[in-house]
Amino acid sequence: MRNIIGALFLVATLSGLSSAGEMPFDPVHYEAMRNSGVPFAVVFHANWCPTCRAQAPVLKELTQSPEFMGVTLFVANFDTEKLLERSLGISKQSTIVVFKNGKEEARSTGDTQYDSLSEILRRAIP
Repeated sequence: MRNIIGALFLVATLSGLSSAGEMPFDPVHYEAMRNSGVPFAVVFHANWCPTCRAQAPVLKELTQSPEFMGVTLFVANFDTEKLLERSLGISKQSTIVVFKNGKEEARSTGDTQYDSLSEILRRAIP
């Protein structure tokens, strides 16, 4: 019975995320995405970081383009998500970690260029 409830929760969670795009980091949704194999990325953002501020509109534009409609981008607060940072070995803000089939596929730090950011997000797409 517990497995059925868990499966229903996962389906409900993922169906709510099917439109992809950007969303604030949430550990429950993050784990659901990793377990499902759905393509996603995590960006470690800090409001005080000029690189992060330059990166944000580029990532927003990319996640709204048809090519990346199926890729969810979790925006994690660099100053508060210390457990996630430790688990992924993150030491700098403006780092993007791309996942494909539940495993890390690529990462980038400090990049603000449309072409190279689109290339790294492409690594999430099956």
